Formats: sequence, C-alpha cells, structure tokens
Amino acid sequence: MRILVTNDDGIHAEGLRAAEAIARDLAGEDGEVWVVAPHDEQSGASRSLSLSMPIRLHAIAARRFAVRGTPADCVIMAVRHLMTEPPDLILSGVNRGQNLADDITYSGTIAAAMEGAQLGIPAFALSQCYGIERKEAPFEVATHHGAAVIRAVMEACRSTGVLFNINFPDCAPEQVAGISLCRQGKRDINELIVEERIDLRRRPYYWLGFRRGVERPPEDTDLYAITHRLIAVTPLQMNLTHEQVLKTLRRALDPAAGS
Repeated sequence: MRILVTNDDGIHAEGLRAAEAIARDLAGEDGEVWVVAPHDEQSGASRSLSLSMPIRLHAIAARRFAVRGTPADCVIMAVRHLMTEPPDLILSGVNRGQNLADDITYSGTIAAAMEGAQLGIPAFALSQCYGIERKEAPFEVATHHGAAVIRAVMEACRSTGVLFNINFPDCAPEQVAGISLCRQGKRDINELIVEERIDLRRRPYYWLGFRRGVERPPEDTDLYAITHRLIAVTPLQMNLTHEQVLKTLRRALDPAAGS
C-alpha cells in the first residue's frame, strides 16, 4: 500500500510522527509512506490554495518533503507532481486538538482529506482531542488505535468522494470506551472573539480565538462521543447542498414544480 501523510500543523509537528506511525502500520513492510506537509503551521487554512504566490518545495529525505503552502497545496503537489503513482490512501493529521462540529469548515486537517476525496482517493482526517489543562496532546491514543479503526472503516466502506473525520478522545489508550459512528454535531456556544494586544512599539495587534461553554450535545454526534471517551468516526461529503431546503424552495418558487 502506498500512503500519503500530510497535516496542517507543519512538517515538525509531533502529531505528524503519530500519523506516520499509523501509516507504517497500515502500509506494511512492502508499502510506501510519503510525507508531504506544510513547512509552517497552517491551522485554520481550510481548503485554501496558493494561487497568488509561488509554492516552494524542500526535499528533506527520501519521500519526505516540506511545502511552503497550505495543506491542500501539499496534497496537490504530492499527487500531481511528486508521486509517480497516486497513493492508495491519504492520512491528514494527527491534528493537535479536536476537529468536531463547527470546527471542520475551518480545519486545514479536514481540507487536506477533502482534497484527497476530490481526487477519488480514500482519505482520513485524524485529530487528537485534549483539554486546556494539558500542555501536550496525548497522541499515544491515536497511535494505539488509529490503524485498527482505519482498517475497519475501509473494509466496511469503499465509497468514493467521501472522507472520514476521526477524533480520538482525551484519555489513556486503555480508557477508550469504543467507537462511535456519528454525525457532525452543532455547538451550543462557539463564539469567535478578537483579542487586542499592544506590542513594544505601542501598536495594536490582534489574536482570533474561540470562547466555548458547557454543551449538551445529542447522543448521535461527534461532540457527545468525545465527552464519553469514544473514538468519533464521521463520514463527510463534498457536496454541501442542503437537499431539504432545495426541495422547499422548488415547491415555493419553481412554477413547474407545482404543476
């Protein structure tokens, strides 16, 4: 098996090493693991492309490259330029922090997997949840469980154009309560805030961040799964059409629909 590993936390991120370990487990002794990741952190880049500036590529080792660009750039560079044959699987992550509910449209981790799905390649976005009281994410949870979960999903479903968002809970590997096949949740509170600070030259600068509160998510959601020490597995699609609203609009606004 030929596997491409990428992320949005950058080529030196600890989570990338976790994803590589998962990829080596899946690929086996005769497989290939390619790493093509951003040179710098690209968290929140979503599916942006570098269209107004050149992309710089730096070879670090055999099948290992750093890209001055976004996670989506990395997948395109790998599949369209670096690899003589497309990968059998793309792993994006392991992200340092959760990608749940409303988070996914901001996420560069999700975006890299989206790019793979767009190309017809099975793709998984992997994220390790952890609480604010921790200094580091417990990547050993993803490393311990990741390969088995991915194998199970791939054996059960080979649909094209689908990517799988997997979040690992904040606990010890042996404390994981199981796997939840769940839908994307919706946060009760997810306020994007702007914090103003002053630099040493007395000029203002700003940090964006989120203010989140206590949530009571439905049991079939990714948010519920993570709070109950379950590995959350959510299939995502590229088509964002809201089918029910489309039907409502057609009935109300399309004369032909009512005839």
